[in-house]
Amino acid sequence: MVTMTEVARAAGVSVSTVSHVVNGTRLVAPKTRERVQHAMRVLGYEHHPTARSLAAGSNQTIGLAITAASNPYWVELIQGIDGEATRAGLNLIIVDTRDDARHEAAAVANLIAHHIEGLVIAPAVGWRDVTLPLLRDHPIPYVVVDRIDPDLRVDQVGVENEAATAAVIDHLISLGHTRIGMLLGIEGLSTSSERLRGYHAAHQRAGLPVDRALLVDGLSTSDGGRRAAWELLELDRPPTAVFAANNNMTIGALAAFRAAGVKVPRDLAVAAFDDFAWADLFSPGLTTVAQPSAAIGARAVQLLLRRMNDPGAPPQAVRLPAEIMHRESCGCTP
Repeated sequence: MVTMTEVARAAGVSVSTVSHVVNGTRLVAPKTRERVQHAMRVLGYEHHPTARSLAAGSNQTIGLAITAASNPYWVELIQGIDGEATRAGLNLIIVDTRDDARHEAAAVANLIAHHIEGLVIAPAVGWRDVTLPLLRDHPIPYVVVDRIDPDLRVDQVGVENEAATAAVIDHLISLGHTRIGMLLGIEGLSTSSERLRGYHAAHQRAGLPVDRALLVDGLSTSDGGRRAAWELLELDRPPTAVFAANNNMTIGALAAFRAAGVKVPRDLAVAAFDDFAWADLFSPGLTTVAQPSAAIGARAVQLLLRRMNDPGAPPQAVRLPAEIMHRESCGCTP
């Protein structure tokens, strides 16, 4: 069965754009719509919500509320969700939260108005104040993906952020680094705090003090990563290694290091959270934490189906292991 991900690839657009064309949830430029519809015809993509509704007594549609999918991690996660939803015979509507709680709440309200039967959500900072009450007022099954909240008893799935970060920092320490800079993600996100805890845990195990000057906000963006990298380079005692807590900040940091004439790993070791399809094509190859993003997305849909079929089942919080991709940027021999 053809998925929206395959249609998006053929049309050269994002999965969310295909979702908007298929479900009519947002205006799409005529030429873009034509490309998507052409790809749907060529690939034989089928979308029959009315027929499914008559057959199953429901519209068999779930929603995905997630930040814009330009980040490769989110793209792969969406592919996992789309593929698993298609295998289950479910339609998928995707909305962009813009990583803003109020916009997220409005997007989720729009999904509820489309009578979705379940929701997968990667919550923004502050979602407990606006989006969570909305979900409680309109009780539909939902699963939190990526940004696990340990204080919330709902179905959730993400990666082992703390353990994976600690493993990378352990590795850098084993290579002789005692001043390791970290580019921090958006404050208030569980992923940001978990990765920071991993940094602290590795230092504590090694008996190394943590210099707060080495922990710089990168805001999870490329521009933020660039600014944070410059701030580290300008310290009186700059780090000998840097760990970026997501792939957007990695791109910005590498641009800053290049502009400063810093050679990796000769002058500075670099490692990062999130792998890239092209990470081994960097020179030197980039040492990263690879998340099983497609598997996380697929597991989210599986949890949602379980919740839809058994509303009284105990909630599950699932952590999938990450894989450390050792390449040359940390100073290792390839």
